[in-house]
Amino acid sequence: MTELQRLLLAYDRHRAAARPCALATVVEVLGSAYRRPGARMLVTEDGELTGAISGGCLEGDARQRARQAIFRGQPALVTYDTRDEDDPRHGLGPGCQGVVRILLEPLDFAAPDNPVELLRGFAQHPEPAVLATVFETDTSGLKATVGQRVLLTEAGALRGTPLLAAPLAEAARAALAQGQSQILDVETAAGPVRALLEALRPPLRLVVYGAGNDAQPLVHLAASLGWHITVVDGRPNLATAARFPEAAEVRIVPVRELETQHPDAGAYHVLLSHNYAYDLAALHTLLPTAAPYIGLLGPRAKAGRLLADLELPGLEDAASRLYSPIGLTLGGETPEEIALAVVAEIQAVKSGRRPQHLRDTTASIHADSPKRAAQPTDSQPVGQM
Repeated sequence: MTELQRLLLAYDRHRAAARPCALATVVEVLGSAYRRPGARMLVTEDGELTGAISGGCLEGDARQRARQAIFRGQPALVTYDTRDEDDPRHGLGPGCQGVVRILLEPLDFAAPDNPVELLRGFAQHPEPAVLATVFETDTSGLKATVGQRVLLTEAGALRGTPLLAAPLAEAARAALAQGQSQILDVETAAGPVRALLEALRPPLRLVVYGAGNDAQPLVHLAASLGWHITVVDGRPNLATAARFPEAAEVRIVPVRELETQHPDAGAYHVLLSHNYAYDLAALHTLLPTAAPYIGLLGPRAKAGRLLADLELPGLEDAASRLYSPIGLTLGGETPEEIALAVVAEIQAVKSGRRPQHLRDTTASIHADSPKRAAQPTDSQPVGQM
């Protein structure tokens, strides 16, 4: 279950109980921080938390400030500076050596376009989207206010504050085309605003060919990351929802029908069938596609033999995309350890990263850190509201 799914479940529970709550959102980070812009935490009036906005150092103070926002009925922007090693407030200490800005908003359960409902719209129809959130405005009393939002989907659907829809949607389209979150200063008819344009991405789609016992820890681990999983096998006694309760779909596809299937070219595919004919049929349909990942369990000799038995035009180029033996070299032996190696490899491919120890690289840990148009004015440091 994803963090967003957990947040939506908690929100629905609080709404059913008429339990006031607020949403805390990381909207900007300068320097190093545990969570990036877009991280969220739901806070109830009595202090229950769902989600996280840091590694634990900010949650306590943010909880209290969120409760104040609920009481006042007004959003608040708070800046936490963890660079001051001599500042013991809130137990921050040296922290992550960064500045984190948190937007705290009381939620109106009756508002169809409150921030959680906008996120629900994305979760119900997962396609690339951008959520633009205003977190800083001109103080001249114009109509733009903190917390106004616009959600733009890849299909062009638009939801949110009508007053800001046109200027924010234009910026959101640019962010959507780049596929990267941004922080921008935007001129609107209601005055200048500073906004987080958060790129929302659908869950990774994983197709697992093979429903044996070694597929179960892989599905379990992938599901814990929120991936959308389909399990495919020709054996009815193994391909059951009871054996794979976390899979979105379990399909019984005999080997003779595999080559008539139209595989999801945008999904990541893992072959764990332990059946030569099944693997051959699956590869026959997968290799000609543009699938970003095709992984095959087994030794190099098996992969070589399968490729030799395939008769596909342009196979030489397609075969170079086959990950076999599958997984990163983590030294794993058990099914659970192998699942970890496979999931880690898929994550690296998805992120376009070469696996290595973080201590051995000087590159940014967060490849998709939002771009900034200008430095913020820390008008509300920790200790001020």
